[in-house]
Amino acid sequence: MKKRLISANWKMHKTIGETEEFLRIFLKSVSLKDDREVLICPPFTSLQTASQILKNSEVRLGAQNCHWEKKGAFTGEISPVMLKDLGCDYVIIGHSERRHIFGEEDEVINRKLISALEEGLRPILCVGEKIEDREAGMTEKVVETQLRLGLSRLEDHIDSIDIAYEPVWAIGTGVPATPEDAVNVHRFINEVLDRLNPSRKRETRVLYGGSVKPENAGEFMKREEIEGLLVGGASLDPESFAKIVESF
Repeated sequence: MKKRLISANWKMHKTIGETEEFLRIFLKSVSLKDDREVLICPPFTSLQTASQILKNSEVRLGAQNCHWEKKGAFTGEISPVMLKDLGCDYVIIGHSERRHIFGEEDEVINRKLISALEEGLRPILCVGEKIEDREAGMTEKVVETQLRLGLSRLEDHIDSIDIAYEPVWAIGTGVPATPEDAVNVHRFINEVLDRLNPSRKRETRVLYGGSVKPENAGEFMKREEIEGLLVGGASLDPESFAKIVESF
């Protein structure tokens, strides 16, 4: 049985010293079970420190983004080769903040997915609709478009990618989707993935993200369709994130 994935996305938070303190407290606070995988995605500046601290633990390391090229004249960017060299196993690609603040389009996200897979990283592809899409009844169309364009030419590699459903209207707002809302979209995501590759082994995990907290994490994880969580603000406190990891 595939392990459920509980991932922390710290976004632009924590210095190196704060990363060290978080991991020291978190590793002492959390009890890891065999049926789940825990992932920490700190900012780029803390990856090496986190890698050194986590190398003898069962907690995995990921990055929040990457460039699609392996090297070159791309000032300020980080390549998947560099991430792998730092000890990363995962990389988040296509987060709504990358899409809607930095203007990343599906073609760019697709190129990043291809490059990450080539370097042996497991990508977490983020998809999700804005509030105006939801109110217009466009959730499924938006999510399917993001999946089809993001996974173009990668139909045979779907089992090497995880998907995070993050409704944009729920991220950081304190108003999460209901578990029922999430389950319906997660089922739809799996239907789309089955259409893209009918022979896939269903090793892709579909995670939920959007205002996840210790108080509601267990409710989401009671649903078999929700195969993990991508946690933002509530992952910044080690004891809070430990509670989420242990919530089911």
